[in-house]
Amino acid sequence: MSAHILDNAGWMVASPALSVLIPFLRDDPADLLARLDAEAGALNGAVEIVLLDDGTGDAPLTARLTEQVRAMALPGRLISLTANEGRAIGRNRLASAARGGSLLFLDSDMRPDHPGFLQRWAELVAAEDPAVAFGGFSLLQAPDEAEFAVHRAMAAKSECVAAPERAKQPEKYVYTSNLLVRRNVFEAEAFDSGFTGWGWEDVEWAARVARRFEILHVDNPATHMGLDTVSALAGKYEQSAPNFARITARHPELVAAWPSYRAARTLKRLPGLGLLRPLMRRGAEAGWLPVAARAFSLRLYRAALYADAV
Repeated sequence: MSAHILDNAGWMVASPALSVLIPFLRDDPADLLARLDAEAGALNGAVEIVLLDDGTGDAPLTARLTEQVRAMALPGRLISLTANEGRAIGRNRLASAARGGSLLFLDSDMRPDHPGFLQRWAELVAAEDPAVAFGGFSLLQAPDEAEFAVHRAMAAKSECVAAPERAKQPEKYVYTSNLLVRRNVFEAEAFDSGFTGWGWEDVEWAARVARRFEILHVDNPATHMGLDTVSALAGKYEQSAPNFARITARHPELVAAWPSYRAARTLKRLPGLGLLRPLMRRGAEAGWLPVAARAFSLRLYRAALYADAV
């Protein structure tokens, strides 16, 4: 795989304790970079940024990001790939390129919810050096247009959970969108490159890690800005079915306790499920239905897709 690497001036002289790892594919991480770079003066070189363009192939975007990384006060590295490697392989590549003892995985469509976001992570690393810590999601800054209402409702219920509640099932609430991992933990348990497309590689990783290391949950949230339309989210669920099959095969006892698994097992016994799936999707896409009903239809559609995997 051909890769071009750009390091800014700060990269050469820094000795970071924390590396922020940001993969992106066609998204523009410029706003996130600007927000993180605003904290540079308070971090004293303790934090570096590593960006991975996973085969976007957008020359104007690459040119803009090149200039932005060069101008950043934070130490920064931009890795541009000529072809897409996928989420799991890309994150492994990011970790190999980083120098910090702790790695913060942060998606390009996340936005910190307060101006001391990186400082709080750096302080946690300095004080406790946790094996794994998840900072949490919010919808504080997320778009509130009607086309995103279903995704917003689903995320609010299942993903935007406070730290005390997440701590009750620590491996369940782990997403690589705001996730701190100590380097030796990541070297012991890397992401499974057998996961392709969208979904479940972070949860499967957490299931393995939880057997060996403590997973800490803290309230240092960032907003997930990339809400999807129902059609886009349904497409991601369709991509994720093989990954759900993979995690089910690897962690059957864990997955058996999930509502999504139980729903998939129930639907699997339903005659004519293949004919019902399109109706479930159409119900989720029906703008005249209440948002709660559309979200329920979309969850049913996801379970119906996963029925083939269980």
